[in-house]
Amino acid sequence: MSTQRTTRTARAAATTPSAPRITVFGTGYLGATHAVAMAELGFDVVGVDVDQSKVDALAAGKVPFFEPGLPELLEKNLATGRLRFTTDAASAVAGADVHFVCVGTPQQRTSHAANLAYVEDATRVIAQHLTTDAVIVGKSTVPVGTAARLRGLVAATAPAGLDVELVWNPEFLREGKAVGDTLHPDRIVLGGASPQAEAVLRTVYAAPIAEGSPVVLTDLPTAELVKVSANAFLATKISFINAIAGVCEAAGADVTVLADALGHDVRIGRQFLDAGLGFGGGCLPKDIRALMHRANELGAYRASALLQQVDEINMGQRERVVDLALEACGGSVLNKRVGVLGAAFKPLTDDVRDSPALNVAAALHLRGAQVTVFDPEAGDTARRAFPTLGYGTSVDEAVEECDVLLVLTEWDQFVGADPQRLAGLARHARVIDARGKLPAAEWRAAGWEFTGLGRLTA
Repeated sequence: MSTQRTTRTARAAATTPSAPRITVFGTGYLGATHAVAMAELGFDVVGVDVDQSKVDALAAGKVPFFEPGLPELLEKNLATGRLRFTTDAASAVAGADVHFVCVGTPQQRTSHAANLAYVEDATRVIAQHLTTDAVIVGKSTVPVGTAARLRGLVAATAPAGLDVELVWNPEFLREGKAVGDTLHPDRIVLGGASPQAEAVLRTVYAAPIAEGSPVVLTDLPTAELVKVSANAFLATKISFINAIAGVCEAAGADVTVLADALGHDVRIGRQFLDAGLGFGGGCLPKDIRALMHRANELGAYRASALLQQVDEINMGQRERVVDLALEACGGSVLNKRVGVLGAAFKPLTDDVRDSPALNVAAALHLRGAQVTVFDPEAGDTARRAFPTLGYGTSVDEAVEECDVLLVLTEWDQFVGADPQRLAGLARHARVIDARGKLPAAEWRAAGWEFTGLGRLTA
């Protein structure tokens, strides 16, 4: 949608007397993005958090994480007065009609189950402070059955006489593309909404609906399962091609060409068929493990067993890359210099939660390697998570005098780097492309000993 079209829609929403006033509880990755996007669509929005430092940063126009396009929209909507942030939940709730729950659901420390304390606390606080009829909208990723229980919490907590409805509207954000995914979603799922709540949320999402985003109306359990099922399917697709990469290595086949051929089948598609280091981040690993745990609780053991295999294949890819690095260095990386390109779990983010790249870098460090990591955005977050690793400020620093170079995050500047120039910086021109994105022929022609997962060795 053009900027002109977005602005026109925003003005219409802002000047409509019945436009709902919105709160967004939680100002982490999901909540901050959602609050800014709702303001961009023209609504009056208050972001609420218990963390004063987060609130202060966002109120000052500073996004505490890297997400393309979000800082500009934050500043723009703060300036309009439509967007503000606070720790005062009572006043925020009292002044709004629609309340989005966007808090985290991290994995519990003692099991694969999701920790629902933040969701429960946010829902309780909203219900306690309501002064008018309202719609509470869950967006956090939760185990199936959570929303029904939260409805009971709302009924027991909200002031008598108010018409309060809790519905579920799962998020489908991709880090690095979150702004576009929120403003122009590929689907809008509304779970458990009455005709009245549906009408309110159709007003909230009027702009993307007008663009053609489909609305899926369903029950609460189905809405809760959509997000985790989508993530589980994508994770399965990734682990499938990584398992086939192992077959390709054993058979002397090339998994990249194989994936291209598979991708021409419209039933399969090419996305998420890049063999490599596997998935990480704060969503896919957590979500498939939480679904595995919940499936076991419900007696759906086949689903649980499948997800267990997906998880094991994924984690095994990290071990495989460590083994390749050891092989490249003659069986040991002790006192060898290892250059690592990439720290974030994927490009276009500074998120290093459960990052396969940092996991591999740390494993090599523990084996005595002198590791130098470079990432164009995640250097600071990586340093906080793994302070014992070495960090460079450029590709050249990571490559300089290295005995082996590992490409572990597929940033464009790594994929498009000049292999001829970099070969002159390395002590030994050996590269392991753990993301399957480097042009192998060019790197070999530049003198590099090239290794890729499931790819031909020559």
